[in-house]
Amino acid sequence: MELLMSIVVGTFFMVGTYLIMTRSLIRVVVGINILSHSTHLLLLTMAGLKTGAPPLLNRGEEAFTDPLPQALILTAIVISFGVTAFTIVLAYRTYKVHRTDDLEQLRGSTNE
Repeated sequence: MELLMSIVVGTFFMVGTYLIMTRSLIRVVVGINILSHSTHLLLLTMAGLKTGAPPLLNRGEEAFTDPLPQALILTAIVISFGVTAFTIVLAYRTYKVHRTDDLEQLRGSTNE
């Protein structure tokens, strides 16, 4: 299962990096979002995809699932939603002001 998750994470990193390198501003925002979610999957895979009982006491279980990676990923998902909302608003505002989402046009001429 870890091998499949590693392939999925690698594919997400590849797609996210490709989208960040494009000229469209909205594709850059989508690429940042995909990279964020691939990082979440990477953290989950690195913690190990083990099965076990929930970490509750007084149940008599011997094997527990570590709750720390899930807590870290939950926090990272909340931060990711905030960053995604901010970048979408920033991209929309940039489009409204400059009437383009092409990063080369937004950069301006090289002679200036």
